[in-house]
Amino acid sequence: MRLHDLAHGRTGDKGDVSNISVIAYRAEDFPRLLADLTPARVAAHLGQPEASVTRHVLPQLQALNFVLRGALTGGVTRSLALDAHGKCLSSVLLDMDL
Repeated sequence: MRLHDLAHGRTGDKGDVSNISVIAYRAEDFPRLLADLTPARVAAHLGQPEASVTRHVLPQLQALNFVLRGALTGGVTRSLALDAHGKCLSSVLLDMDL
């Protein structure tokens, strides 16, 4: 099962910081997201240092919000990397095996 089977994502980016929210489709799936989507696991999946990932839990929305500092290779307008936007990182995260 992939994360996108249980949740969808919303993203944003400013400068060199990406913000990815993972929102459960169904409230009963939120405990699994909470258990499986640790900052360490998200960092490893996205190839980021664990210390650069902060997780915020939003139980009333059945959502997790991840803030990734330094994830955009200097920022969207400054990076030479293709597809360095937060929405691309969200797609990569939603492809994670659970």
